[in-house]
Amino acid sequence: MDEEYDVIVLGTGLTECILSGLLSVEGKKVLHMDRNDYYGGESASLNLTQLYRKYRPNQSPPESLGRDRDYAVDLVPKFIIASGELTKILVHTDVTRYLEFKQIAGSFVYRDKRISKVPSTEMEAVTSPLMGFMEKRRAKKFFEFLQNWKDNDPTTHQGLNLDRDSMKTVYEKFGLEAGTQDFIGHAMALYLDDDYITKPARPTYDRIILYTSSMARYGKSPYIYPLYGLGELPQSFARLSAIYGGTYMLDKPIDEIVTDDAGKFVGVRSGSETVKAKQLIGDPTYFTGTAAGESGKVRVLEEGKVVRAICLLKHTIPGTDDSDSCQIIIPQNQVGRKHDIYIAMVSATHNVCAKDVYVAIVSTVVETDKPELEIAPAINLLGPIYDKFVSITPLYTPTSSGQSDNIFITRSYDATSHFETVVEDVQDVWKRVIGSDLVLKKRDTEEVVQ
Repeated sequence: MDEEYDVIVLGTGLTECILSGLLSVEGKKVLHMDRNDYYGGESASLNLTQLYRKYRPNQSPPESLGRDRDYAVDLVPKFIIASGELTKILVHTDVTRYLEFKQIAGSFVYRDKRISKVPSTEMEAVTSPLMGFMEKRRAKKFFEFLQNWKDNDPTTHQGLNLDRDSMKTVYEKFGLEAGTQDFIGHAMALYLDDDYITKPARPTYDRIILYTSSMARYGKSPYIYPLYGLGELPQSFARLSAIYGGTYMLDKPIDEIVTDDAGKFVGVRSGSETVKAKQLIGDPTYFTGTAAGESGKVRVLEEGKVVRAICLLKHTIPGTDDSDSCQIIIPQNQVGRKHDIYIAMVSATHNVCAKDVYVAIVSTVVETDKPELEIAPAINLLGPIYDKFVSITPLYTPTSSGQSDNIFITRSYDATSHFETVVEDVQDVWKRVIGSDLVLKKRDTEEVVQ
């Protein structure tokens, strides 16, 4: 550990591994360290023994669940949007050569006490049970408007300005009911709350087009998922970093983040050894204790908590057309909450559990002092649960940009079941570290689902 590096990265979560991979490709000398003896950090995938050891240290997995090696259970449930930003990074870096992907079979929304498929085109809107006859006609016109919109053709604008008019104005233009606005804003535009409604409509338009184009890419749903679990993603970016000279150290305790008299980053101490670098990137859990640097310096703040329940089922989720995998979004307004509840389910089809076992993970932002009661509306949709593992994790956010001390901290994984917010964090940290936007050179598009 006598060498000096350009960047030290702490934690092998997906955000950190994407950054170390991209920085290595850019020619940076990267050292990547993790206190754990496995890749993935907060976004790891665990086998059955690891899962029970984490949540039930004194209990062995029941034999009825099958072989240990058949399992790769995600700690954080996330799907990849087929035409989204993570897919662009995967293709740009050629990380797809290390991975195989499979489509998620269904995308559903909970409304009026039942699960329904999310309509994503004007034709699906016409047949959707989510809406009455007149509302279907209005929704059809809304989707046609979105699909036909051209920035340089005012005849397609119907008097609206996406950069000036709010989404509320757009909804009112087409007379859409509150319930229809719910599934469009939350199940298609994938907003966590209703703040977007009063803001300019352009970002929502972009998000809906992303959803519909991803849906059109493979059919069934807009989501894809890596075989053998999400833990394969950080490992693949770690391989990319290693190819370009990155160095990895697992099972390495981080005892101190060393700074100079001016508070600027100098290096990382592990035991009696200190390794030096110009910059430090780390996941926020490395900055919550005494190792975080000079005494009294608060580097991260807890801005909330996420409750997640990993549920092992012996059946598909009722109401999802026997889908072997799916996402279900419960919009906040449907259950009297401020934040949506998400259900992400995968199965043996994705090589993450034994045959005839299904892994459903429920997640949401904690709003009360009884988080398990908050996820009850989703738990009740799952049917009989074979076993359940509940965790409540803090949502940390950095207190500064890092540009004054060269310590750049990522954000915790939110409650959403997609990766777009993770990529937003990657782009934000990249700009703070490098000083310019992350630009992916154009490559030929490729289909990542074989």
